[in-house]
Amino acid sequence: MPEPAVRFEKITKRFPGTMALADVSVLVEAGSCHALCGENGAGKSTLGKILAGIHAPDSGRLFIRGKEARFANPRDALRAGVGMVHQELAFCENLSVGENLCLGALPSRKGLFSRAETRRRAVEMLAEIGISLDVDVPAGRLAIAQQQMVQIAQAVGGGADIIVFDEPTSSLSQADAERLFELFGRLKARGVTCIYVSHRMPEVFRLCDTVTVLRDGRHVATAPSASLTEAELIRLMIGRPLAEYFPRPVDLPMGEELLSVDGLALSGKFVGLSFSLHAGEVVGLAGLVGAGRSELAGCLFGLPPAEAGVIRVRGDAVRIRNPRDAIRLGVGLVPEDRKRQGIVAQASGLHNISLPVLERLARFTWIRGREERALASRFLDRLSIRTTALDAPAAGLSGGNQQKILLARWLAAGSRILILDEPTRGVDVAAKAELHGLIGELAAQGAGILLISSELDEVLSLSDRILVLRAGELVGELPRQGASQDGVLRLMTGLDPAA
Repeated sequence: MPEPAVRFEKITKRFPGTMALADVSVLVEAGSCHALCGENGAGKSTLGKILAGIHAPDSGRLFIRGKEARFANPRDALRAGVGMVHQELAFCENLSVGENLCLGALPSRKGLFSRAETRRRAVEMLAEIGISLDVDVPAGRLAIAQQQMVQIAQAVGGGADIIVFDEPTSSLSQADAERLFELFGRLKARGVTCIYVSHRMPEVFRLCDTVTVLRDGRHVATAPSASLTEAELIRLMIGRPLAEYFPRPVDLPMGEELLSVDGLALSGKFVGLSFSLHAGEVVGLAGLVGAGRSELAGCLFGLPPAEAGVIRVRGDAVRIRNPRDAIRLGVGLVPEDRKRQGIVAQASGLHNISLPVLERLARFTWIRGREERALASRFLDRLSIRTTALDAPAAGLSGGNQQKILLARWLAAGSRILILDEPTRGVDVAAKAELHGLIGELAAQGAGILLISSELDEVLSLSDRILVLRAGELVGELPRQGASQDGVLRLMTGLDPAA
């Protein structure tokens, strides 16, 4: 048999209080696309980071093309032909796209930085994955999906022939994801070995030849993807059968109008948006990256405030100038990027939950600790948030539990208007199902939910109505019963829905 591209032999890795990997042995065939699957905390990303030189194993050996490898850092791994696309984006946000793409080896002439050569190389790297961007724009100004594509270009263009993709589509639209899938075909044709870490079952079965399942840091199974069904793979991942979705009842009566907007506009983002949201209703918001979905979510939370139009909450015209106004009116936002915009990573789950209600919990400016703990405990139990202790840092929680913390924050604040922007981004199938169940439960209890998701299956499964944005304009509204993935995609892309 030909030598495998990668061989993990009895890899063990511990972190404080956690056994991340325990005696994991896996073979990855050269030129294949090999999936690593498992729940959050199963050890998938840790194994990928050991391969990419970010972590060193406590014990065990790593072989690249038959030769034992020991990487002190990612530069060593890249010299050996190993690159990685990270789930959590890492950029120098003040540097340009081109400078970020060439950061490992900035072009120079006679010892001086060459901006022209940097531009040329950056354009070539982006063209390699089929996208075009202004390479002189600071990376921090790009949308998250665009930053993800830049990171993919950096790995592919860096010359690596073994690439770890850690949740590469978690922030991509359907159209961007399709371009990435085409790129995988080109990479495989060139003999590049891809290790694909993902929670999205359709992607695993579409792209990957082989699947390895990890659970609680241990190797459970490795099998050809063609020999598994989605239900069998989920059972291997979580140790029990699980339906991925909890469809919401479609016959719930709609309550009072909680929110309406009329002619809402924000320069360069969206214009003339008008819609309503009722108690007990989930309204899905679909659109390509740049359509204005996340910008609308931020605007309804005062980040930044709208420049034109009228917002009404329970029938009364209001001004939402900042998040304080939004919170006072019962509006809560779970943002697209929980790491940068949602969770206070080093604060505890307790303090993350109580953050918007500290004034209510204070007496003479002193926080009443017993009441704060009781409040947080109630919502930890209600949302089944798994944490070692109330005082444990939120940074140590899985993605699914961090999302639940953000939901608990707004439930503790009494918010009835919930704006959920990519609520299941980067969470495993079990956590996704729990979050879907929570969304249905909250709607049944009278919350109005504006759901933004790049996963059309999620929008179609959970929404009572679907609003479609394109280039900052509302181009369609579909009832759940009359909506299809093809119909929504046609509206998103500007194709004739009747064709």
